[in-house]
This record gives sequence, C-alpha cells and structure tokens, in this order.
Amino acid sequence: MRRVLVAASMLTLILSVIGCYVAGSLLSAPARRVIGPPPSDLQARLVEFDGVKGWFVSAGESAPCVLLMHGVRADRRSMIGRARLLRQAGYSSLLFDFQAHGESPGDNITFGYRESENARAAVTVLKKNFNCTKVAAVGVSLGGAAALLGAGPIDVDALVLESVYPSMDEALSDRLQIYAGRFGSALAPLLSLQLRPRIGIDPQDLQPIRHIGRFHRPVLIIHGADDQHTRLEEAARMFAAANDYKEFWVVPDAAHVDFQRFSPTAYQERLLNFLSRSLRATEISMPPTLKIAAVKP
Repeated sequence: MRRVLVAASMLTLILSVIGCYVAGSLLSAPARRVIGPPPSDLQARLVEFDGVKGWFVSAGESAPCVLLMHGVRADRRSMIGRARLLRQAGYSSLLFDFQAHGESPGDNITFGYRESENARAAVTVLKKNFNCTKVAAVGVSLGGAAALLGAGPIDVDALVLESVYPSMDEALSDRLQIYAGRFGSALAPLLSLQLRPRIGIDPQDLQPIRHIGRFHRPVLIIHGADDQHTRLEEAARMFAAANDYKEFWVVPDAAHVDFQRFSPTAYQERLLNFLSRSLRATEISMPPTLKIAAVKP
C-alpha cells in the first residue's frame, strides 16, 4: 500500500511538472496575428517604430495625447473603443501592438518587461513625431505592467492602470488557483522557475508594485471587485504603494474584464474626469488621495 501511495505521489509530481512546463510554454508563446486596416471612422494613421506596429488617431493639432496599451495576448484592436471615446472628448491617441503581439515582432511574451521598452518608445513617438506636449497613458493588465517595469515608470503626465498585477509570483499563483484550487498556488514556483531559462528574466524583475512609487504624477487605479486573476486586496496594495494624487475605482461585480465594455457610462465618466483634471488644468485640482470604493455604475 505504501509503495502504491509513493508511486501515486511521484506520478502526481511528474504530471504537475509536465503540466507547468506546458503552461509556461503557452503563457510565454507569441500572440501574433494579422490585424488589417483600422476602422474607417477612426481615420487612423499607420505608425511603426522599432518594428512595433500601431495607429495614431488625431483629435487635432493641439490636442493632448493618450497612449493606449492592451492586455496580454490581445492587440491594438482591443483599445479601439477607448480611442473612439477619447477622440470624441478631444484627445488624440496612439494604440499599438506590444512585442510578440499582433503584428509586432517578438519571440516571447515577457509579461511587461520587454514590453516596457515599447511603451517608452511610444511615448517618445508621441512627443517627437506628433508634438504632444501633454501625454497620459492607459495600460490594461500587461499594458499597465509595461508602464512601470524595466527602466522604471514611463514619462507621462498621468497614468491609468487597469487590472495590473503587483508581482509575477502572485499573478501566477492567482491564475493557478482558479484552475487547481489551493493546490495551484503550490505549483506557482514551478512556473516562476521557468522565467529565466525561457525568457531570460528573473521573477524579481516582474514586480510593478516596486516601481509604482517612482511615478510622481496623477495615477488612477481601476480594478474589478470580483477579479480572481489579480485579487482586489493585491490592487489595494498597489494603490497604497503609489504616491499622492491617486485615485482608486473599484468596479462592482466586475472580474478581469474590459471595464469600458462592462460599465461604459461609469468608465467614460471616471476616465474623462481624471484626464481632464490631470492634463487640462494648470494645477492639479483633485485631492491628494481619493479612494473610490465599489460604487454601483
């Protein structure tokens, strides 16, 4: 009986290791695809920098600009709704495919690390090529992590972070628990150990929470109350680690979703009010710290 239990335990361990290896391959594999032309109503201009492909949507020569950064395994098309909303409100925008996503080259998804180089290059494009004197950024999940990781927070005047994980270890643990319960969190180290040999990045380099305090301009953190991919208490720690002039909007009943689609009216109000205070005013008029709890949209 003892031998049977030992054999069963060994088999479970072997299958777990194999499963984690396969999961690591799937998580870091490129998500490249043909995007095609932009919707005609956007009147978008094709942009390419450092091999990265994107669209610039103009709201006029003197309009402030917003950088739109998609989530993991998505592409610039997931940000079209935000680009439409922003142009109607008088903001130009740049939406692009991160490396290893959409039509941009790349061998592996790096969960925000190498993607941070794309984010910094995109800010430079907005300032130098399109003469944007005021720039904000909206980063969804991977996009928010890219705004903070690498050489540090990108040089923008305001930052919106949607569903951003505090550390890669927690992100892996949360996701494994969704599929395997408590046993899943025990497997998280097996995935973390693959990061360096697979993509050359240490898990310690994938901790947005260590960098958010270096961003000294207005930040809005948006998170779903029912998000299990990155838990609400983890988002609250991100908020606590941020500097003054910060807002926290917890979207009731929302999981790890597109908040604009989930609650369009409330999202529009929160985003545009934040951008207006942060970019259009000569002085920041919002209170130093504003935490918005789960208010019904």
